[in-house]
Amino acid sequence: MSREIISSAEFPIKSFNSPAVKIPGLLFCGGQIGKGDIKDATLTALTRLKSVLELGGSSLDKVVKFNIFIGDMDEFDSMNEVFVAFVPDPKPARTCIQAGRLPAGAAIEIECIAVY
Repeated sequence: MSREIISSAEFPIKSFNSPAVKIPGLLFCGGQIGKGDIKDATLTALTRLKSVLELGGSSLDKVVKFNIFIGDMDEFDSMNEVFVAFVPDPKPARTCIQAGRLPAGAAIEIECIAVY
Protein backbone atom coordinates (compact mmCIF):
# COMPACT_ATOMS: atom_id res chain seq x y z
CA MET A 1 0.00 0.00 0.00
CA SER A 2 1.32 3.43 -0.92
CA ARG A 3 1.61 6.20 1.63
CA GLU A 4 1.97 9.90 0.86
CA ILE A 5 3.00 12.50 3.42
CA ILE A 6 1.03 15.75 3.11
CA SER A 7 2.84 18.93 4.12
CA SER A 8 3.49 22.54 3.06
CA ALA A 9 5.33 25.63 4.23
CA GLU A 10 2.38 26.46 6.51
CA PHE A 11 2.10 22.84 7.72
CA PRO A 12 5.66 21.44 7.73
CA ILE A 13 6.75 17.93 8.64
CA LYS A 14 7.97 17.93 12.24
CA SER A 15 10.46 15.60 13.88
CA PHE A 16 7.59 13.84 15.67
CA ASN A 17 4.73 13.82 13.11
CA SER A 18 3.37 14.79 9.72
CA PRO A 19 0.42 17.13 9.16
CA ALA A 20 -1.40 14.36 7.28
CA VAL A 21 -0.84 10.96 5.71
CA LYS A 22 -2.69 9.84 2.61
CA ILE A 23 -3.31 6.21 1.69
CA PRO A 24 -5.59 5.06 -1.13
CA GLY A 25 -9.03 6.52 -0.34
CA LEU A 26 -8.25 7.89 3.13
CA LEU A 27 -6.58 10.98 4.59
CA PHE A 28 -5.42 10.87 8.22
CA CYS A 29 -4.94 14.39 9.60
CA GLY A 30 -2.79 14.98 12.65
CA GLY A 31 -4.13 17.09 15.47
CA GLN A 32 -4.43 20.85 15.15
CA ILE A 33 -4.44 22.91 18.33
CA GLY A 34 -6.07 26.11 19.47
CA LYS A 35 -5.14 28.27 22.46
CA GLY A 36 -7.03 30.72 24.65
CA ASP A 37 -10.81 31.01 24.94
CA ILE A 38 -12.38 27.67 23.99
CA LYS A 39 -14.59 29.15 21.26
CA ASP A 40 -11.66 30.92 19.60
CA ALA A 41 -9.42 27.89 20.14
CA THR A 42 -11.98 25.55 18.56
CA LEU A 43 -12.39 27.83 15.57
CA THR A 44 -8.60 28.03 15.14
CA ALA A 45 -8.16 24.25 15.33
CA LEU A 46 -11.02 23.57 12.89
CA THR A 47 -9.85 26.25 10.45
CA ARG A 48 -6.33 24.81 10.43
CA LEU A 49 -7.71 21.28 10.05
CA LYS A 50 -9.82 22.44 7.10
CA SER A 51 -6.65 23.76 5.45
CA VAL A 52 -4.83 20.45 5.98
CA LEU A 53 -7.81 18.55 4.54
CA GLU A 54 -7.80 20.75 1.45
CA LEU A 55 -4.02 20.38 1.12
CA GLY A 56 -4.58 16.62 1.01
CA GLY A 57 -7.34 16.83 -1.59
CA SER A 58 -10.28 16.42 0.78
CA SER A 59 -12.70 18.70 2.64
CA LEU A 60 -14.78 19.01 5.80
CA ASP A 61 -17.77 17.38 4.14
CA LYS A 62 -15.68 14.25 3.51
CA VAL A 63 -14.62 13.73 7.13
CA VAL A 64 -15.78 10.38 8.51
CA LYS A 65 -14.41 10.76 12.06
CA PHE A 66 -13.26 13.56 14.35
CA ASN A 67 -11.33 13.02 17.57
CA ILE A 68 -11.46 15.98 19.93
CA PHE A 69 -9.22 16.39 22.94
CA ILE A 70 -10.45 19.20 25.19
CA GLY A 71 -8.57 20.57 28.18
CA ASP A 72 -11.69 21.11 30.30
CA MET A 73 -14.90 19.16 29.78
CA ASP A 74 -16.78 22.00 31.50
CA GLU A 75 -16.22 23.88 28.22
CA PHE A 76 -17.87 21.15 26.12
CA ASP A 77 -21.04 23.13 25.34
CA SER A 78 -19.08 26.19 24.18
CA MET A 79 -16.78 24.01 22.04
CA ASN A 80 -19.77 22.14 20.63
CA GLU A 81 -21.49 25.40 19.63
CA VAL A 82 -18.54 26.30 17.39
CA PHE A 83 -18.14 22.73 16.10
CA VAL A 84 -21.81 22.42 15.10
CA ALA A 85 -21.74 25.77 13.27
CA PHE A 86 -18.45 25.00 11.46
CA VAL A 87 -18.83 21.37 10.38
CA PRO A 88 -21.30 20.69 7.55
CA ASP A 89 -24.25 18.32 7.91
CA PRO A 90 -24.58 15.44 8.15
CA LYS A 91 -22.09 15.39 11.01
CA PRO A 92 -19.54 12.55 10.96
CA ALA A 93 -18.74 10.21 13.82
CA ARG A 94 -16.97 11.96 16.69
CA THR A 95 -15.26 11.29 19.97
CA CYS A 96 -14.56 13.98 22.56
CA ILE A 97 -12.46 13.34 25.64
CA GLN A 98 -10.90 15.54 28.29
CA ALA A 99 -7.13 15.49 28.05
CA GLY A 100 -5.05 15.98 31.17
CA ARG A 101 -2.61 18.25 29.36
CA LEU A 102 -2.38 19.38 25.74
CA PRO A 103 0.72 20.48 23.81
CA ALA A 104 1.92 24.10 24.01
CA GLY A 105 -0.73 25.06 26.55
CA ALA A 106 -3.54 24.44 24.05
CA ALA A 107 -7.18 24.46 25.11
CA ILE A 108 -8.14 21.92 22.42
CA GLU A 109 -6.66 19.56 19.83
CA ILE A 110 -8.71 18.14 16.96
CA GLU A 111 -7.74 15.42 14.48
CA CYS A 112 -9.73 13.66 11.79
CA ILE A 113 -9.94 10.95 9.16
CA ALA A 114 -11.49 11.77 5.79
CA VAL A 115 -12.10 10.21 2.40
CA TYR A 116 -10.92 11.98 -0.73
